[in-house]
Amino acid sequence: MTKDLIDAIQRRRSVRKFKPDPIPDPTIGRILDCGRMAPSAGNIEPWFFYVVKNNDIKHKLAQCSESWIENAPVLIVVVADYDQVMKRYGERGRDLYVLQDTAAATQNMLLAAHGYGIGSCWVGDFDDQKVKQILQIPEEQKPVAIIPLGYPVENEERPAVHKTLSEVVKIIH
Repeated sequence: MTKDLIDAIQRRRSVRKFKPDPIPDPTIGRILDCGRMAPSAGNIEPWFFYVVKNNDIKHKLAQCSESWIENAPVLIVVVADYDQVMKRYGERGRDLYVLQDTAAATQNMLLAAHGYGIGSCWVGDFDDQKVKQILQIPEEQKPVAIIPLGYPVENEERPAVHKTLSEVVKIIH
């Protein structure tokens, strides 16, 4: 395990204020590729990543989510394909695996963005149906996260973690 990876995990934080500077397309591509490399149940990879740079679309997404997201130069909407997982794993795949898989992809992209000096935030507060309509997402798919990306206005420290390790770890011998 590299020190850089541990540092990224420990120092990454949610960013909600961004500079207007554009993010180079190759950098966005590398961030998306890190999402694509996430583990998934049965290696199904039930995700799609919608990259939104259009200001009108960002504005519409902000109206059915958190208003501040429209100020990010890029939004990545993580979409889960429930049918893909359901076909192989049934209800457990639909209710659990697809969410675990897309969460792993989302976390990979958050860490990758941090590694490139790009701020991000995991947004789950949005109207699913409105996002589907705005982006014309197929019926069998569902948006599960919005990731605003941009260079941070300020470099704040990560807030303190509230629970100690002993509060969250249960060792069974």
